[in-house]
Amino acid sequence: MRLQGVNDRTAADELRGTLFVIDSADVEPSDDPDEFYDHELEGTAVRTVDGTEVGVIAEVLHPPGGELLSVKAPDGREILIPFVTAIVPDVDVAGGSVTVDPPDGLLDPE
Repeated sequence: MRLQGVNDRTAADELRGTLFVIDSADVEPSDDPDEFYDHELEGTAVRTVDGTEVGVIAEVLHPPGGELLSVKAPDGREILIPFVTAIVPDVDVAGGSVTVDPPDGLLDPE
């Protein structure tokens, strides 16, 4: 990323700790069919491959081990789903749906 007027390391260091915010409406969709912005996924319905409703994506988390979809289930609990192709085989941003093929136990209440 480059910022206009920030031309050297000293100027960049002065911005350390600054939170930069942009309007998600100003972001063009990715050209890569396997890349998604968080705002494109949040609010999307999640269903299993057999059509069972799982919930709605509340947030995309970015811990060190890889992305997780934080899904709010109809019963109010949070389900964390690893955002990997083996578990999330289909993402249809335009259609507003995400399909998951969860391993046994992933969706079970604790």
